[in-house]
Amino acid sequence: MPNKLSAPNGPGRPKDLAKRQAILDAAKTLFVSKGYASTSMDAVAAEAGVSKLTVYSHFNDKETLFSAAVVAKCEEQLPPLFFELPPGVAVETVLLNIARGFHQLINSDESVNLHRLMMTLGSQDPKLAQIFFEAGPQRMVLGMERLLTRIDQSGALRIDNPHNAAEHFFCLLKGAGNFRLLYGCGEPPEGDAAESHVREVVGLFMRAYRPD
Repeated sequence: MPNKLSAPNGPGRPKDLAKRQAILDAAKTLFVSKGYASTSMDAVAAEAGVSKLTVYSHFNDKETLFSAAVVAKCEEQLPPLFFELPPGVAVETVLLNIARGFHQLINSDESVNLHRLMMTLGSQDPKLAQIFFEAGPQRMVLGMERLLTRIDQSGALRIDNPHNAAEHFFCLLKGAGNFRLLYGCGEPPEGDAAESHVREVVGLFMRAYRPD
């Protein structure tokens, strides 16, 4: 199911990026606080301070807006450029940057509340669950898979199955701490504890795929 994040631009001036961002910010707030079913396009328009017509001019429908809001939340901590392999930059540095961004993302209040929401809605609305999965988790895994493929081709690491390796990388970062947080019986790691976990995971990953 391809994600169409916004309606195609027609002739005339480009869409107002500030209004688009305001709509996304409003959508992220309302979807998390009120739930998907209770969030209307009218409510998003009111929260964003724009007209309902403006919301529809940027996003075709509520499903498209939800998908775009999930992508926007992920890109706050993991912009697409994080999944590049710049010349002269050590692989470990690239992986550490991704690991820090992902770790901060999954332990943020917005992310935790959104995951709890999707656990509740997933069995009730499989289509919505699929939209969330493709816009969030799957999109990041595919970005990581492409990066790991390039790293393998560079010879810095030997990664026979980049897709599986990408999933392993993110699962290691989530660890038991994120499960405790989702269940409401733990606090998000911060400071030295968060950095220590990130470095330990990246070190383990590097050792696992280091060429012989």
